[in-house]
Amino acid sequence: MELRNAILKNLDKNSKISVSDLADMLGSSADEIAAEIRAMEEENVICGYPTLIDWDKTNIEKVTALIEVKVQPKRGVGFEDVAERIYKFDEVEYVYLMSADYDLMVIVEGKTMREVATFVSSKLAPMESVLSTATHFVLKKYKEHGLALVEDKKDERELILP
Repeated sequence: MELRNAILKNLDKNSKISVSDLADMLGSSADEIAAEIRAMEEENVICGYPTLIDWDKTNIEKVTALIEVKVQPKRGVGFEDVAERIYKFDEVEYVYLMSADYDLMVIVEGKTMREVATFVSSKLAPMESVLSTATHFVLKKYKEHGLALVEDKKDERELILP
């Protein structure tokens, strides 16, 4: 279990790390690491290998919105049914059950604020179980997936020697 946890922590920070590099770092054989990764993929512990992209450094327009959603859970299935209906929308990147003043946090990406607003008003808010929504637009991302998206500022002061 300790080996699995170490593999997962390293893959979470860098999914491109090679099996041989992982083996060297963790003091294990490449075959053992590869077998553990394969097993975790089959068990759906590892569900994919997404890439973190700083979209601000591309010419692709993209906005991110965090949407607080209050819902009326259904008897017998709780929040599962409405969460599933929401996460099936292409615009939806993440859905989280929350312990706050709202029930679900839905993170949506779109080309423009208007596109996100249209999604909320035409698809999300009218859903039968949805009681209310509150949309927050992300203005700038500083850190995502544990990695800084801003460059370290270099100290450009002159060194004065005695």
